Amino acid sequence: MKSRLSCSRLLLALGLSALAAAAQAHGDVTPQAVDTKGLPTLGDTWRAENPYRKNEAAAKLGGSAYNQNCARCHGLEAISGGIAPDLRKLDNECVSLKDDKKKAGCVKEMDEYYATTVRKGRVRNGAVYMPPFEGTLNQEAVWAIKAYLETRREKPL
Repeated sequence: MKSRLSCSRLLLALGLSALAAAAQAHGDVTPQAVDTKGLPTLGDTWRAENPYRKNEAAAKLGGSAYNQNCARCHGLEAISGGIAPDLRKLDNECVSLKDDKKKAGCVKEMDEYYATTVRKGRVRNGAVYMPPFEGTLNQEAVWAIKAYLETRREKPL
């Protein structure tokens, strides 16, 4: 009985250690710059909506940028393994809207949320859930990644 209890405690301790290591690794992402020379320049003023929506060249570049900067936490091909949100579901709540104007407003709101999150990161109770990418990823790279994510949507608009 005592050896089973010790074994259970050991397994629990190992599991918690692995979980802590994964959480530490999650906040330890080093952002990688992205070469966006092939995309139209967007300037310094951040757009409220994705200007590269349905732009195949931007989506292709965005896929590469996603793999360099996002896949570690959000999963290969935007399929989350559970550490971070599944980005294929980012616009899901917009899909069910029947009114085109409301749907467009919802997508715009999600674009703003996405861009702000990527630029500023996410911190809760002092823990870094997502590092800020502002200063590493330019506007073109951020929107190219969003164009890629739109090709990976769980529920197409």
